Amino acid sequence: MCPFRGVRAAIGRQRRQSRGASSGGGVGGKMSGCEARDAKKLVRSPSGLRMVPEHRSARSPFGLDEPPWVPDKECPRCMQCDTKFDFITRKHHCRRCGKCFCDKCCSKKVPLPRMCFVDPVRQCAECALISQKETEFYDKQLKVLMNGATFFVTLGTSDKSELMVCRLSNNQRYLVLDGDSHYEIEIVQISTVQILTEGFTPGEKDIHTYTSLLESQHITEGGNTRAIGMILQYKVPGSEELTQMKFTASEDFSCNKKLSATWLAAMHKSLQTGISSC
Repeated sequence: MCPFRGVRAAIGRQRRQSRGASSGGGVGGKMSGCEARDAKKLVRSPSGLRMVPEHRSARSPFGLDEPPWVPDKECPRCMQCDTKFDFITRKHHCRRCGKCFCDKCCSKKVPLPRMCFVDPVRQCAECALISQKETEFYDKQLKVLMNGATFFVTLGTSDKSELMVCRLSNNQRYLVLDGDSHYEIEIVQISTVQILTEGFTPGEKDIHTYTSLLESQHITEGGNTRAIGMILQYKVPGSEELTQMKFTASEDFSCNKKLSATWLAAMHKSLQTGISSC
């Protein structure tokens, strides 16, 4: 049997998914079964307009709930500079933390995609810096993850690998793998992520490890390395045992190798920035 069975089909699917991102099909192209209930609705809150999923079960695991605002009567002074509020000095609530500030300490309006706000919203200086980092991730790395890349995927201790396209689902709830087989791994079921890199002497800090996509605790750090693969450990629904899956960047076509490295770098970036810390 040809060792590259399914290569053309997988690459073809990946290209169709990329075209779908620019033709109104949403970033990532064709929907999988895990994305069938992705309808959204516009809602108004005291903080602003939000575009949220109609069903809470379809909410992105990277999302944040709006915080309760500190009641006006409990904050007679700015919670940053301690300026007293009066008729001239008005109080404002940060949309990310819900605390009370004066205009000077809470004047920035910054996008807050993790709370699904349609427009930039008022945030304190500390929260604004965090949101700006996250916005960069949403604008760049997230699109790369949702467009997908091609990897050789090995399940468990098997000595056989399958060429598959891996992408983050449109609703960001699943890693979707397509090849001769099909897998949908729920993000919340992932317990460990290891980004495999090269650039060190073998055995010297050549693996970046994170406790999970949702906790993003960086355990080991390297220097000038290049991402060449990834190892996931996750729970299959209904089972308490961990399943391992290894992703290795394809070396067969330079364009696929570059795309895979870019995808892994985006995954690494998402974990480094703590975008998924809830």
